[in-house]
Amino acid sequence: MTDTISHHIPDAVMAAYVAGNLPKAFSLVVATHVSMCDDCRANLHAHEAAGGAVLDSMAEAPLSGDLRAQIMGRLDDAIDLDREEDETPVRDGIYPGPVMAALKGKKPKWKRLGGGVRQCIVDMDREGSARLLHIPAGKPVPEHTHGGLELTLVLQGGFSDATGHFDVGDVEVANDDLEHVPVADEGVDCICLAATDAPLRFSAFVPRILQPLFAI
Repeated sequence: MTDTISHHIPDAVMAAYVAGNLPKAFSLVVATHVSMCDDCRANLHAHEAAGGAVLDSMAEAPLSGDLRAQIMGRLDDAIDLDREEDETPVRDGIYPGPVMAALKGKKPKWKRLGGGVRQCIVDMDREGSARLLHIPAGKPVPEHTHGGLELTLVLQGGFSDATGHFDVGDVEVANDDLEHVPVADEGVDCICLAATDAPLRFSAFVPRILQPLFAI
């Protein structure tokens, strides 16, 4: 699939992901894209290797006597052999493993947003939200800009806006500088995984009124 992917995870976002500093919603998009893209998977491993090299070069810090005693004391603790393995589910149709994990292995529960567009919120906390968007073929998403960062990963179909065309596996990075009207490609409905850390800013009156109801 890498051969068809032309829009990747920015290096700064990848570095934050590896460092564990990326909000959960954005981490889901990165993990999903990495599962689809050989190039970004290689970039991820490069960042991890660089981080390991930094740790190896750091001077060792002595453990306090109390901490050392606590660690040594835990060595004899019983191990729970019946604990389930934390395995990421495999792809189910158009949904890669990380998305299936966020959905807990269940099918998306779609809610209508209007104009044929539907959404399914898969993760939400104080730092942001991640949702699946289902956009009918040939239909637009209402014009909007952003209160912060938005990462949108195409899982099926594709869409175009003022910045270009995005196909399966591509990631669009949008911030408050971008005002756009994404339009789904003809032929196949577009399904995306989108993460935001702030509400969208819609230009039209009706979407602005309905926005709080849909948590977008």
